[in-house]
Amino acid sequence: MPELPEAETIARGLNAILPGRVVRGVEVVREDVVRGPVRCFARAVAGREFRGVGRRGKNVVFTFGDSTRLVVNLGMSGRFMTGTEAHEDRTSTHPAVVFHLDDGGWMIYDDVRRFGRLAALPGSEWAAWSRRLGPEPLARGFTAARLHRILARSRSPVRSLLLDQRRVAGVGNIYAVEALWFARIDPRTPANAIGATAAARLHRALRRVLRSAIRAGGTTLRNYRDANGDEGRFGRALHAYGREGEPCTRCRTPIERIVFGGRSAFVCPHCQDGSADR
Repeated sequence: MPELPEAETIARGLNAILPGRVVRGVEVVREDVVRGPVRCFARAVAGREFRGVGRRGKNVVFTFGDSTRLVVNLGMSGRFMTGTEAHEDRTSTHPAVVFHLDDGGWMIYDDVRRFGRLAALPGSEWAAWSRRLGPEPLARGFTAARLHRILARSRSPVRSLLLDQRRVAGVGNIYAVEALWFARIDPRTPANAIGATAAARLHRALRRVLRSAIRAGGTTLRNYRDANGDEGRFGRALHAYGREGEPCTRCRTPIERIVFGGRSAFVCPHCQDGSADR
């Protein structure tokens, strides 16, 4: 599932081409990806001018001139495609929603597995929705001390806490596993057992990993593509995620795959033995 770096990469790409353009019409091809009645969704978006494209957590957020937001969670395989060619020239294979633009161009939300969701939110509803998410890990206010306070309030395994969007917004399994490897913390460690020193290491590691992934355009494991159709390049820089049986790049001990909370994690049993969690 696309995480913060992938959503950020897509948002930046779309923000370079959409502001000032107007949605002339909306064609919902797959109703199951839209929240609420299709007519209400189309009416909320049609005729609106794009002011900007940003991100909140793992979601791409389109802002219109009247403060309405189009919030898109990409699910497992959602992506955006844009162009100026005629309809028959589009390369989208699984179009779910087509946005017709006033200059003759188009934007398609394409989703093979259709786990993504699009919601049109008026300003007040957007504010309430955003408040339900945790802090942004790259925001200035997300300090090591704040992360330590978040950790201290939970007995959940630290990897599970990092995946909880109500605690920290935007982090998914790939970047949680990588950050914990850099911080030398076992993913199964109870969050409230992590001391201030280890929390500061985790804070630095998490921000480092996310920023590096954004610079690389995200991580493509299967379906993810950016707004230009390009794959993310961060996969070649992974130290732990998906490297079961391969040598740790730090100590050469084979990386192990563990499963808890219904999801895989990857850990170096030597570097992340729990001794550094405090």
